Amino acid sequence: MSALVRVVRSGRAEAFHRVSVAVLRPQGEVVAAAGDCDTPFFARSALKPFQAQVALRFGADLAGADLALACASHGGFPQQLAIVEGILADGGLSESDLATPHAWPSAALARDAAVRAGADVPRRIFHTCSGKHAAMLRACRSSGLPTDTYLSPGHPLQAAIAQEVRTLTGEEVGLPGIEGCGAPVFAMTVVGLAKAFAALATDPERAVVRDTMRDHPDLIGEPGRVDGVVGTALGGAAKIGAEGALGLAVDGLGIAIKVWDGGARALEPLVASVLDRLGMLTPALAGQLESPVAGGGRTVGWLVPEIEWDP
Repeated sequence: MSALVRVVRSGRAEAFHRVSVAVLRPQGEVVAAAGDCDTPFFARSALKPFQAQVALRFGADLAGADLALACASHGGFPQQLAIVEGILADGGLSESDLATPHAWPSAALARDAAVRAGADVPRRIFHTCSGKHAAMLRACRSSGLPTDTYLSPGHPLQAAIAQEVRTLTGEEVGLPGIEGCGAPVFAMTVVGLAKAFAALATDPERAVVRDTMRDHPDLIGEPGRVDGVVGTALGGAAKIGAEGALGLAVDGLGIAIKVWDGGARALEPLVASVLDRLGMLTPALAGQLESPVAGGGRTVGWLVPEIEWDP
């Protein structure tokens, strides 16, 4: 099954992204699939809704904006940083407990704001995953677990997350890799990731995480990012991961996408193509997911999906 997104400039294809897609119902029935559905990949930050679910299970008392930041790959805007600081403070924790790498905010506007506010060095709380880490620390504090080793794969919290991923994907995830933020990260196929998001779409236990993501798209990521746009438009929960991964829980379905060369620019047209096949693409959403190619200050082409679907 061929699955590509072509970059077309002035009528000529100048590049392409190889992609994979799977759409599943909660029972595991494949509604639609395309591309390589058998090769595992690290789902990266697309796993945050499931890591947050385990943190809640371990006693992290998070709701509303706090829970949204636990699921977020935030841009480092002041509002987002204030929420992370609150998550830590309410657990008797501080930025020094975070094991995230020192970083600048990932959003350019947020970096500018940090510098204007006097920041002159990278900070752990600026890291795009600091909300997830704060939630993990709160879970450890609530459960009486050590906080200094909370990222160790052998830590009870991380072991529970690994088991959660195995259960939801129906796949043996093997040994974890190391996420950019330092946390364990797990490999799965697009079918496995879609199965996990199908559970997010339908499992009553996961309704709080799902609905919180839907209600706080401005906190989940940077303004205008595809996961917030799609989640808001469809009343679902969507989350991107680094290197071209995306999961979407909507209308009782789980949708997973992988762009194999990591090119995130292919996500918008690919999501539009998937939703169009499922009958979920509205004209307004199609306009938000347009992917023009610029030349000379004007549009001279588009990113064009070419998908052979099965079934």
